[in-house]
Amino acid sequence: AYERTCRYFARKSNSVVVSVGYRLAPEHPYPTQFEDCLTATTHFMRTAQDYGVDPSRIILCGDSSGGTLTAAVAQALVNRRDLPKLRAQILIYPFLQSVDFNLPSYQQNEGVPILQKRRTIALGLKYLNIDLSVTEAVSKQSHIPEDLQLKYQKWVNPD
Repeated sequence: AYERTCRYFARKSNSVVVSVGYRLAPEHPYPTQFEDCLTATTHFMRTAQDYGVDPSRIILCGDSSGGTLTAAVAQALVNRRDLPKLRAQILIYPFLQSVDFNLPSYQQNEGVPILQKRRTIALGLKYLNIDLSVTEAVSKQSHIPEDLQLKYQKWVNPD
């Protein structure tokens, strides 16, 4: 589905683009997707020079679940001393937090079909293999104990 987009990026940026075809849920439950992406990224980073790529110029990018996986892989690699450091990560509408689904971005994008709050929550729950019966509780933030909501409020809040 992304071949044309990847070719376009490669051509316009004069870059090598590697697209990871990770296994999908529900046939392959989480964390299979993360493991596939981490394995592919680690392999590429170790062999980048074989493809004419400067290892110090590697950027990870992903959209939607791919953006979520990009963030997770970048986080997993941050302290690795056996690999070059990533130059950057590009996250396009990733699913990064499940603490508060009433933040301004959710309110602002409520009418955008692919980003609607209930759909986003359902896809996040499916990704993590969690029963969709908790969708309403997650939507109302009752899935997070009050003490943790207060703790995370410093990082996850409308401001």
